[in-house]
Amino acid sequence: MDDILVYSLTLQAHVEHLKIVFDILRQHKLYTKLSKFTFAQHTLEYLGHIISEKGVATDPAKTTAMLKWPTPSTATELRGFLGLTGYYRKFVKNYGIIAKPLTSLLQNKHFTWFDVAQVAFDQLKRAMASTPVLALPNFNEPFEIETDACDTGVGAVLSQKGHLIAFYSKALGVANQKLSIYEKEFIAILMVVEKWRCYLQRGPFLIKTDHKSLCHLQDQSLSTELQKKAMAKLAGLQFKF
Repeated sequence: MDDILVYSLTLQAHVEHLKIVFDILRQHKLYTKLSKFTFAQHTLEYLGHIISEKGVATDPAKTTAMLKWPTPSTATELRGFLGLTGYYRKFVKNYGIIAKPLTSLLQNKHFTWFDVAQVAFDQLKRAMASTPVLALPNFNEPFEIETDACDTGVGAVLSQKGHLIAFYSKALGVANQKLSIYEKEFIAILMVVEKWRCYLQRGPFLIKTDHKSLCHLQDQSLSTELQKKAMAKLAGLQFKF
């Protein structure tokens, strides 16, 4: 067992919740170290995040390390930078698309730094310097996903009542870059339904897309494999466009 986090709306409820947790630990003969406990905190660092009543934020110590990271001269150094920034990818819009020139470098046999890689490296640093505070999900309220597609990738935003919960994005391979915007939007929907199913399966949610024909997906005849795959992923979920 590693870290345990107990969240409560009031101090009284917090005490009751802690009693329940301690009873469970006692029943299963699981031991904890008192010196590592903190109780009744309004703000705390947890698994590399700063959690407060405002939401979830990145840890300044970690983002500072990213901003000070020197231009990589080896694949190992680049892999370290991407590992560090990738942990916070949900805070950055289009992270996967921005980072594509860098991840492509790791696939090459010989490491050669070039201008496009430097642009991506600097852009990721700027993004990490201004990450938003993400809202904590409220499972009593409906979720919204907004998808988008460009020439090189697809992305999406998960939110509730205008409050950001997470970003997600993915760069497209050469073959998928040739697809129409309609097909790319399909890919975006497939991607986020898979990624965020744990949120979306709990109740009705809204899908926002710029592609008007996708708004009538449920009324269309499923003539392509992509359409069939999308509807299979959405089966059993309560959604509307």
